[in-house]
Amino acid sequence: MALDPDMLGPTLTGALIIAMFVAFAREWRTPEVIAGLGVAVLLAAGILETPDVLAVLSSPAIATIAAMFVVSAGLVRTGAVDRFARFATNRAKTRPALAFFAFLGAAAAMSAFMNNTPVVMLMIPVAVQIARQTGQASSQLLIPLSYAAILGGTCTLIGTSTNLLVDTVARDQGLQPFGIFEIAPVGIVAATVGICAMFVARRILPVRQDMASLGGGQQGRRFIVQAVIDEGSPHVGARAREVIAFNQPERRIIDVLRGDLSLRRDLDNVILDPGDIVVLRSPVAEILSMKEEGQLGGDRRLQQTGARSSALVEILIGPDARVLGRTLRHLRLRRRYGIYPIALHRGGTNMADRFETTPLAVGDTLLIEGAPEDLSRFAEENGLVNVSQPAERGFRRDKAPLAIGIALAVVVAAALNIVPIAGAAMIGAVLVLVTRCVEADEAVQAVDWRVLGLIAGMLAIGTAMQKTALADIVVGAIEPWLMGLAPIVALACVYLLTTVLTELVTNNAVAVIVTPVAIGLATALGLDPRPFVVAVMIAASASFITPIGYQTNTLVYNAGGYRFTDFLRLGLIMDATTFVSAMAIIPLIWPLVPA
Repeated sequence: MALDPDMLGPTLTGALIIAMFVAFAREWRTPEVIAGLGVAVLLAAGILETPDVLAVLSSPAIATIAAMFVVSAGLVRTGAVDRFARFATNRAKTRPALAFFAFLGAAAAMSAFMNNTPVVMLMIPVAVQIARQTGQASSQLLIPLSYAAILGGTCTLIGTSTNLLVDTVARDQGLQPFGIFEIAPVGIVAATVGICAMFVARRILPVRQDMASLGGGQQGRRFIVQAVIDEGSPHVGARAREVIAFNQPERRIIDVLRGDLSLRRDLDNVILDPGDIVVLRSPVAEILSMKEEGQLGGDRRLQQTGARSSALVEILIGPDARVLGRTLRHLRLRRRYGIYPIALHRGGTNMADRFETTPLAVGDTLLIEGAPEDLSRFAEENGLVNVSQPAERGFRRDKAPLAIGIALAVVVAAALNIVPIAGAAMIGAVLVLVTRCVEADEAVQAVDWRVLGLIAGMLAIGTAMQKTALADIVVGAIEPWLMGLAPIVALACVYLLTTVLTELVTNNAVAVIVTPVAIGLATALGLDPRPFVVAVMIAASASFITPIGYQTNTLVYNAGGYRFTDFLRLGLIMDATTFVSAMAIIPLIWPLVPA
């Protein structure tokens, strides 16, 4: 049976979207690459034309999101966000319940006005500190932190790129633009109910060991000791791993240096030669014991060449890290920083066999050992987060009032319609650069270009849906099933469809695909489409039950030592509370009445 020529475009576009969703879910490539490939296929098929794709690049959503990344960077760089983080930490021990609410409430509030990824990255070390001071496991705070940041993003139009994207698609469909605080009633109720639910249900979160526990006992101060093997040492010709003096419960060999070469990668097979430098990790008591036993100097066994205070820390790879895509082998951490990578965790798995040859990705956590000052230099120079403690950075604190004032001015200008939100955001971005709240290179680093690439690609896919009338075809197929049902049921169906898809694939892709369908469905049912669009906004952001549905979930996944199923426990509760909150508030603000 021949295919109707009029159906060729919609059929190809629909098949491509399904294939993209499968690729997203299976993580075949990164989302922005999959979206770009989809656009390329549509261009090659003639469904999209070059002007269609170029028109997408002028979208207000892309300009607004890029500018807000820069404004957010100004708040982080000046220490405005860090100031509260330390305030919460200092009060955690005396009033833990208040600290829980204040900590998550602040994360939600900040995420309402800035990109929630840097908020979570900055707050992860604070969560670890609060957990230590209150006698909890950090795994009982990190998932709530991510969820609070997600809920905070639903409180304003600029809280998440998804909201701005849905607004852009809705405007293209003929709806009036959303105000910056128009969705605030739904978001605030959902965030408040969600944080209270997390407080009550937080004990269902498991106590997990974080990566630092891989290093064994960490009690007491430790040192890295370097000692050279002399000509007359009895250890010459012995296997490094078989020398009892180097391999005891509190004393561990971590490297052998031969000339300028590190033999750590093949340490099990190293035969010690005269002149080799053995690198040991040991508490100070063990160093003294080795000296008293004559193992360090005196009998030409070993000659100590140096000892430095050692720390074992967990390092989080964020989306703006300078080491993304590079391997530990190429980074040459020992030579450049004098530190030693111990392990790499990704997706809850210890990459023990290939951690030095695996390109680093967002959400990876590294277990690294070295002198505290060397670890700090490594983290600071490469834009990494030390999970073990809040960073000691050179914040430009004198400019914090400027950064806060600029961010507030952007919000006020957009809220009062003095300037369109895209214009207000761009002015704010320029001001934080001019006032040097953030430098130009830092601003470029702060923009998540992958998010912008994904948004541009999905907007082009949305254009293809419009040109082929695919959304109308989908609505026509769904409409008979919903006819005669109460409007609130139709709204719930749109919300639940969006939620399910968001848990499986990236939320920005879902927002672009579902928004025109939701508008078309509301129109077909004779209802005002605005509440349906709000439902898509909230549901597309509310990704709780998997660690891959939202980037903040991915960031806390390894940092908390979680398993994949841990998100399901609290995530189902959060999905339920957010759904109930949305279904209760949306009809009150936007009545489900005929358009």
